[in-house]
Amino acid sequence: MDSSPPLTAEELLALLRRRWQASYDIQLVQRRGRLYLQVMWAYLEQQSFPLSPDEYTAKLDQMVGLLNGLGVAAQVRRWLETTNDKPRLGRALGLPLELPPERLSEFLL
Repeated sequence: MDSSPPLTAEELLALLRRRWQASYDIQLVQRRGRLYLQVMWAYLEQQSFPLSPDEYTAKLDQMVGLLNGLGVAAQVRRWLETTNDKPRLGRALGLPLELPPERLSEFLL
């Protein structure tokens, strides 16, 4: 479990904007028994983005709640501050989250 302070939606948004100058969509995805944080290629500033600014903020609030509950705030911060990759159309970036097995089984059921 990570002892760093919890993420906030404001901090997560600032990290995304500082890294890529855009408010990218993020998702948690389960694949082959692993959990990944994905930064999608769609972003709030696009005309075709499916969420309103309020819906996007609500989604970030929900995501930070999940990430903090999983104890991965420090992993997410470190990755968003250091990754050199950039989401491209049709290609999300994925961070494999390092979770203790009991937390992973709780989450994946």
